[in-house]
Amino acid sequence: MNIQNARIEDAPFIARSIMAAVGDEICHNLAGEAHSLEDVEKLFTRLAEREDSQYSYLNTLAAVNDEGETVGVCVGYDGATLHELRKAFFEEVEKSLGKNLENVEDETDADEFYLDTLAVDPAYRGRGIASELLKAMIDRAASIGKPAGLLVDKDNTRARRLYESIGFRQVGERPFCYVMMDHLQFVK
Repeated sequence: MNIQNARIEDAPFIARSIMAAVGDEICHNLAGEAHSLEDVEKLFTRLAEREDSQYSYLNTLAAVNDEGETVGVCVGYDGATLHELRKAFFEEVEKSLGKNLENVEDETDADEFYLDTLAVDPAYRGRGIASELLKAMIDRAASIGKPAGLLVDKDNTRARRLYESIGFRQVGERPFCYVMMDHLQFVK
């Protein structure tokens, strides 16, 4: 398994990973009555293909197997760039789904490197790929002198165990799409 910078061709995998990370309820709410989950996937694919989006392939590390297939991703970025990067998200949501989401609260701040999405293909889970992706993103955060931070659903004990096994500790709570999550940061 190789951890490397994602490529633009990884955009569909990144999009599906984002959808899996945010969950069915948020994806259905985003689609609303007038749109489908396929429309939401197309939206996130376009965002992953862009260079100016928080979900960009440029902000993503990919786990690639020996056959060259992407089997996992981790999306992360400097929290100081959130407002600039999120403009693309607001623009695409308005254009594709007809929704204005500019009142959504920030899920990170300028003092951390935010790990937005972590996902591994179900056929490859249990092999340490998620841990390797997290460690590589923690290194990215350290390279700019900021702690890695993330949000985890209060009921997602499996993900929490993974994060804590690597060194993340709860530092507070933050809202994500109007749902209160636990805010964790990596502590050496």
